[in-house]
Amino acid sequence: MNRIRRLSEGTINRIAAGEVVERPASVVKELVENAIDAGASQIDIVIVGGGRDLIRISDDGCGMSADDVLVAVERHATSKLKQAEDGRENLQDIDTLGFRGEALPSIGAVARLSLTTREKAAETASHLSVEGGKLGLVEPAAGHAGTRIEVRDLFYATPARLKFLKSDGAETQAVSDVVKRLAMAHEGVGFSLTSGERNMLRLPPAHGDLFEARLARLSAIMGADFAANALRVEAGRENVRLTGYACLPTFNRGTAQYQYLFVNGRPVRDKLLTGAVRGAYMDFLARGRHPVVALFLEIDAAQVDVNVHPAKTEVRFRDAGLVRGLIVGALRQALAAAGHRASTTVAETALGALQPEGAGTVQNSQAGWQDGGRNWVSPSTLQAHAAAQRPYDQGAPQQNWSGEFGASARVEPENAAIPDIPNQPLGIARGQVHETYIIAQTADGIVIVDQHAAHERLVYERMKKAIAANGLTRQMLLIPEVVELDGDAAERLSRRADELAELGFVLEKFGEGAVVVRETPALLGKLNVSGLVRDLADDLVELDEALSLKERLEEVCSTIACHGSVRAGRRLNAEEMNALLREMEVTPHSGQCNHGRPTYVELKLADIERLFGRR
Repeated sequence: MNRIRRLSEGTINRIAAGEVVERPASVVKELVENAIDAGASQIDIVIVGGGRDLIRISDDGCGMSADDVLVAVERHATSKLKQAEDGRENLQDIDTLGFRGEALPSIGAVARLSLTTREKAAETASHLSVEGGKLGLVEPAAGHAGTRIEVRDLFYATPARLKFLKSDGAETQAVSDVVKRLAMAHEGVGFSLTSGERNMLRLPPAHGDLFEARLARLSAIMGADFAANALRVEAGRENVRLTGYACLPTFNRGTAQYQYLFVNGRPVRDKLLTGAVRGAYMDFLARGRHPVVALFLEIDAAQVDVNVHPAKTEVRFRDAGLVRGLIVGALRQALAAAGHRASTTVAETALGALQPEGAGTVQNSQAGWQDGGRNWVSPSTLQAHAAAQRPYDQGAPQQNWSGEFGASARVEPENAAIPDIPNQPLGIARGQVHETYIIAQTADGIVIVDQHAAHERLVYERMKKAIAANGLTRQMLLIPEVVELDGDAAERLSRRADELAELGFVLEKFGEGAVVVRETPALLGKLNVSGLVRDLADDLVELDEALSLKERLEEVCSTIACHGSVRAGRRLNAEEMNALLREMEVTPHSGQCNHGRPTYVELKLADIERLFGRR
């Protein structure tokens, strides 16, 4: 008896389905991509039980003929691959989201699939059912132009897969994430998502200029704060175009899940692109914080391979260095153009912290006629009285009514000339509090500046300019250090020797599987050379970028800037305070310090009036 045997067609289909259909979100992704490829202008998604009980997707796309319906559920049957001159399918020129011809047969192999479709010119629709890989008959049916697909009892034909699904809530969230990513990439298409009786998402098609429409769609998904803090990104190089939005560094998150990257309209998760974003924001964020970006890369289909993984979420670029350089350069240019701006959420956070605890919670039961019916006390009167008493109840320092302030606050002398408020974004300094914070008055509010954090950023930017102009000083090792490496790590490092030399790190290949380090950046002083070399090799494997060295250099520069800056507790005169404000206004990135914290908080007059109940 032969030991090797052919698998049955049903087993083959179920194995293939396992590569494409991992969970309900995978089904939604494949079917929504088909709808987009079909030219739909509106796509409606309904799920029940997190998608395991029901997934229904309706679109108004081109639909299919009765003849095409039966072929569409066969494996490796698709209308999306173009043919080359020799008659073969061209995998080098893919301009659609789907192209493998596996989605419908894979779904039909593990679930109960029902498909109803009609071309716009056809009089009737066509209906087909597939249950566990068994095809029904194509029958005429009533239906609107476009396609409606229902998937019921997902994985009923492969019950073992059901054990690996998460809770209904987790699966619903995964479906929502997939739909949002596709909606971001295709702002001209309307989307709706309903889970049971709950409407989770409703996005009408966005019209107008590309950037305006895209920002409207992104804001509808990520919130109004995104639009208020987003910087426009636009750059091109060698037939590669990058557009999108990147948020200010002070508008950041604790995870990288708010970084949305798209290649030719396809949502992707790519280490190269993620590393490029990280490298661009390296100077501006503290460890553990991540920027918020939505970037759209348009590139010739022949320059990118999307046929890397069945899920089509990974891509490979023919010239990865070009793409990475474009992203880093465009992001840094956008951040530099933002100047001293800090995110709007900084002021909102400050205002929230300034709200008295328990404000607005006065019980109305205390209101009414009091003192035997002689006096009426309204709820607003009670709230005002409570707000007036609260600072004293909490033991807050009180003002000296002789007209003098505490020793920690400095204001301009009474006989000093009060200069007019200049037309400057950060206004003019009016005083210093606790020898740490500068209070400046603007035309429509006040600005509170952390003098140490602000000056730290200014010193750091000066150091960066000096290094860019004069280069890094290198120190030669008295005894060159040989570092043994695994695999082809030595080869990777030697190929990037010129780039590392620009950063002050001189090495060369030393036989098989080793490199010899001859010079290191003087800024780093005494360091663990072998540990740094191994970190660099790991970075090149994962991110194709020597981030370990750059981050260490940035950290040293940041430390030097910190120790060389105006310290908290140092008393400044008016000229010094105003000079600091003016320099902040013309220095890029001065809205945040080297550790990602804001350097100033701006409060508009309207915000201050609300704090005191004037509005």
